[in-house]
Amino acid sequence: MHDRKLVGTYLRLGLSGEHGWRTFKLRQDFAASSKIQTEDDISASVVVPGRALRGLPEYFTSWQGPSFKFVSNCEYRLFQRPDDAVHRGLDKQAEADLARRDVNFISNFEPLTYEQVRDMREKAIDFDAFTLPMQELLQSVVDGEVDSGYVVCSANPRRIGGVATKNPRYLQDRPDMADPFPKYVAEMGTRLWRAIPAGEPVHMPVNSVLSGRRNNPPDKQAGIRSLAVYGPIHYQELPELFMDYMCSLTGKSPSTTAAGSEGALTKGPFNDLRTAADLNAALVSSILTGLGGYSSAAGHIGPDHRFDHDISLLIPEVWSRLSFEERDPRYLLANRLIEAVPDLDWQGRMVPARRLGYRITSRFVRRFFGRVFDNPDKVFDESILRPELQDRDAYCDGIEYIMEAYTRTAKQYIEDGTYDECCPPLQALLKIMADGTFEGRTETHPDIRRMFSRDVMLSSDWYQARLAARQRRDVALWQRHIGYLDESLRVSAGMSAEHQQELRSRRDKSAATLAHVSATEYLGELQGTLGAHPFPE
Repeated sequence: MHDRKLVGTYLRLGLSGEHGWRTFKLRQDFAASSKIQTEDDISASVVVPGRALRGLPEYFTSWQGPSFKFVSNCEYRLFQRPDDAVHRGLDKQAEADLARRDVNFISNFEPLTYEQVRDMREKAIDFDAFTLPMQELLQSVVDGEVDSGYVVCSANPRRIGGVATKNPRYLQDRPDMADPFPKYVAEMGTRLWRAIPAGEPVHMPVNSVLSGRRNNPPDKQAGIRSLAVYGPIHYQELPELFMDYMCSLTGKSPSTTAAGSEGALTKGPFNDLRTAADLNAALVSSILTGLGGYSSAAGHIGPDHRFDHDISLLIPEVWSRLSFEERDPRYLLANRLIEAVPDLDWQGRMVPARRLGYRITSRFVRRFFGRVFDNPDKVFDESILRPELQDRDAYCDGIEYIMEAYTRTAKQYIEDGTYDECCPPLQALLKIMADGTFEGRTETHPDIRRMFSRDVMLSSDWYQARLAARQRRDVALWQRHIGYLDESLRVSAGMSAEHQQELRSRRDKSAATLAHVSATEYLGELQGTLGAHPFPE
């Protein structure tokens, strides 16, 4: 039909039992979105006031705040963990990458000998399940074309004590740099749609934030408590969202030693600054951009349902088919597409499940997953949307475990001085996390929630202090530039006249910029930006 072969396509979404796949038929007219991944672990971001931008369509400015966030990757390669590569032929990208003959960076894959590869080749049916690049690599070993005594296969993670590791890794060249054509097509299509002239930039601001969660079921034998209390998609308002962010909570992971408070914000070797600098900037960004704080589940939902990363991989397909209005939490709440998570009475005490925020309902699944699946009602039943229906005791214990982590982390922040560098809204949250209240009020009090509003932040002394710090840094930066250029001009006798003229031109521009950033009016230009963390001087 229209030069397209119609075939039934199915998508795995979780596992039933240990190995049984839950597969669901996609709509006959479904076509997967083209996803361009440009960032992984380390990115640089900036928040720009909308008044400084041209070419943004009305649907951006209507449904977001007055400022926009832009992200750029700082890395050439992505640190990939190809979990599904153990299933031959499933992860085509990983097989193609690991079959490369030039340079590969590989960790935790088993070094296979000639004899092992020859045995694999003799099992023709299993061997043919590999994609062609991996078949050709392994065949070249059998044919004696490879000098090395070992080869790595995508389906064979390293075995430690006879057990395959769950943490195989490799570095993948960034797809947008290895093949820039898809990104070029996306940018050109956007330019034509927005009617942006050829000489002007195509702005691609962040328009959705969906944090990923790793949830684990309880393991009484190992002494690990449950974190599988979240549904497939949650929305949290800023107070509850930043309680999670400050705790950096994650479940048991192959990449870490245990469950608990983990993540980049808590790993000192990767960041010598106290976490207040990052948290303050993240809060300012969230308030200015007005982006809703959504999260998706990985790992388990409740003790009975294992999903690994399937939901995280599905979310872009669903989210890209939502309009800006449909992504707005106010719209979702008004149409009963999300519901507040209720507190529960358990063993004679109240469990504050409200801090999980809002979770999607069956109406959300029918309306939006129906754009992907033939029978969306079958994808998530009520026990998945409401994990407490699986095991109430495990659910309530998991929430209490999270609350204990909140308290422990908040007290550490107070003791190590991080609290003193946090902005007032985050200080209030830390006190609530540590002691239960801040000046006699919990996070549900209107006065606490007003601290996270845009108008209150823009008029606050602490935000103005960030802008003043940004101005001081900019003044110091351009003073250094001028000092460097003056020194270069002082020793420029042996340079060409053209080079000397270039230095003088740069010096004049730097002096003009220094005068601009030193002016009182510059503070007004910074309004709507992140400012800068006012470190003690």
